[in-house]
Amino acid sequence: RIVVPFTPGGSTDILARAIGQRLSETWGQPVVIENKPGAGGNVGVDYVAKAPPDGYTIVMGHIGTFAANPALYHPLPYDPVRDFAPITQVAKVPNVLVVGPAIPARSFAEFVAYAKANPGKVFYGSGGNGSAAHLATEYFKMRTGLSMQHVPYKGTGPALADLLGGQIGVIITGAPPLMGHLKSGKLRALAVASPQRLAILPDVPTIAESGYPGFSAVQWYGLFAPAATPKDVVAKLNRDAVAALKDPIVAERLASEGAEPVGDAPDEFGAFVKSEIALWGKVIRESGAKVD
Repeated sequence: RIVVPFTPGGSTDILARAIGQRLSETWGQPVVIENKPGAGGNVGVDYVAKAPPDGYTIVMGHIGTFAANPALYHPLPYDPVRDFAPITQVAKVPNVLVVGPAIPARSFAEFVAYAKANPGKVFYGSGGNGSAAHLATEYFKMRTGLSMQHVPYKGTGPALADLLGGQIGVIITGAPPLMGHLKSGKLRALAVASPQRLAILPDVPTIAESGYPGFSAVQWYGLFAPAATPKDVVAKLNRDAVAALKDPIVAERLASEGAEPVGDAPDEFGAFVKSEIALWGKVIRESGAKVD
């Protein structure tokens, strides 16, 4: 089982299903994707922390559950370093600033001007308090000085539904759940939060090149097993997951969603997670972001 600690339809779920299908073929047995949402992802992650360490139950973690939640939840029911064995970073997913019918702006500059002219009247959505989208947007507000109101949802899917319906105006979130709506023209991408433009959205500028140098808010996703999982089992999970990410069909699937496959070693991924905990802890403290 690959546990997804969020509702279906978000980036975590999409990536888990993409790699899960390939691993199912490799192992010759079904890989079940199990959605266990709740408490900003804490319910599903804690479930895997306490699961039998046999390699049969792993979790698709991400920047929120493994880097941000330690600074947001007190107490946190799990320790993202002590309670888990990193397997591999699956992908990096740049955030994209998109607007719906409630916002008239057609460019990033127009959006900034509109938000400045309407302080506190622009509502942005996220997959929940403390979610990656929430923190990315708070970081965006810090850098731009814009005043926008947060509307938390129980998952990215419900937030996008209200964005499409005009109940909220903007969201800054990972590319995968956005692509279908962008291709249909129902939502408009005004900027990407990665250091470079996305190949899948070549005409959409970065926030960094649009007046905010150095701005970067990229989501990441990776597989983790319970801490006591034997090293040889973790090594096999890493080997097969990395091979799956190199498969042309999986790589194309991820690229079509705006995701960049990674596939690093367990120790590399573990060091990366520790650095992210330090980085986002600082952002959370300085922004005053809270989960209540």
